[in-house]
Amino acid sequence: MKSGTAIMSARRTSLLGAGLVAIGPVSMALYTPAMPTLVEVFGTTDAAVKLTLTAYFAGFAIAQLICGPLADAFGRKPVTLAFLSLYLASSFLATFAPTVEFMVAARALQGIGAAVGISVSRSIVRDQFTGQASARIMNAIAMMLALGPAVSPTIGGFVLELFGWREVFWCMVIYGVVLMVAVVFCQVETNPNPGRHHLNPGQLAVNYLTLLRDPRFLASSILIGCGLGGLYALATILPFILIEKVGLTPFEFGLAMIIQSGSFIVGTVVTGRLLRVVEARRLVPVGMVLWIGSSTLMCLLTLTREPTVLTVMGPVALFVFALAFILPASFTDSMAPFPHIAGAASAMTGFMQFGGGIVASLIVAALGDPLVGLASVLPLMPIVGMLLHLLFKYRATRLAAAE
Repeated sequence: MKSGTAIMSARRTSLLGAGLVAIGPVSMALYTPAMPTLVEVFGTTDAAVKLTLTAYFAGFAIAQLICGPLADAFGRKPVTLAFLSLYLASSFLATFAPTVEFMVAARALQGIGAAVGISVSRSIVRDQFTGQASARIMNAIAMMLALGPAVSPTIGGFVLELFGWREVFWCMVIYGVVLMVAVVFCQVETNPNPGRHHLNPGQLAVNYLTLLRDPRFLASSILIGCGLGGLYALATILPFILIEKVGLTPFEFGLAMIIQSGSFIVGTVVTGRLLRVVEARRLVPVGMVLWIGSSTLMCLLTLTREPTVLTVMGPVALFVFALAFILPASFTDSMAPFPHIAGAASAMTGFMQFGGGIVASLIVAALGDPLVGLASVLPLMPIVGMLLHLLFKYRATRLAAAE
């Protein structure tokens, strides 16, 4: 099979890719409504419980750099099944966690297992599709990538209110089992040239340095990292703002998060329709303008108003709506020039987006007050991403002209 030859239909690739890509953000955000509850259950501090999320971020981000090359070396399907097996085992451990330290370790392992979803989902698209066809599939996958952390707190809040925090992790176990069945019966191997040379340390270093030196890759991947990284960072602070500052119950918090998920659904639907007639890259500037508006509102409303559902979630809704315009072209452009190292390119992109979430979360935690983080760190992330995107895009244009 040659790279760029479709062996699965676009629909199957979209559905399978969406299911795979969602496991990471879903597992990250599903239990966020339970974080204040875990403080009481384990008799610990807010900082200790937030560390469970940071451990998940760290495991997920670092494993991205490993599972991508493994998928290049041994094939997409066997590596997916191996990592999903680790995910299931660690989810069981988290379900029965007796202490917060045990939970931190289980969540780190869970992040490692879930990392394969993002890496493989993008790789199976790049293996088979390019151009506008790739952008349309990436839009469907992007819906799940950002919809996962948007919808998951709503589901988590319902489960927590009706059953308890352990049942939240049972939901992850069920998702993992269903996904493994789908991979076994629906995923076809798309890697055209597997080979163990992809695992050579020297070759790995060359691959990653090639990506980090290429302004075409950096222009898109940094934009993704700051956008999705900001969304993941929001998942770490919104429970403490809406539950502790605004005074919502976990059930009400879940309802409030529908504002975020609904806005992103609308954004992806609008983007999908526009992609029928407009090139994906032309939607990116629209998303950037909306990002500037959401960042301005997030900062001003947090600094000048008492927190309410509207003042907190209004700017968040605009932020995720704008994100839907940016992701399809950014995902496609970050991988299109690198078909020979598609797994590595996907892995590095995933590392950068979850790395952005780790950095933002740690800065917010260091500030102490989640409202201060919402007024400063979160609005700055998309602005920094846009500035770096424009800088590297300019460098890529100059290099292309010189060549």
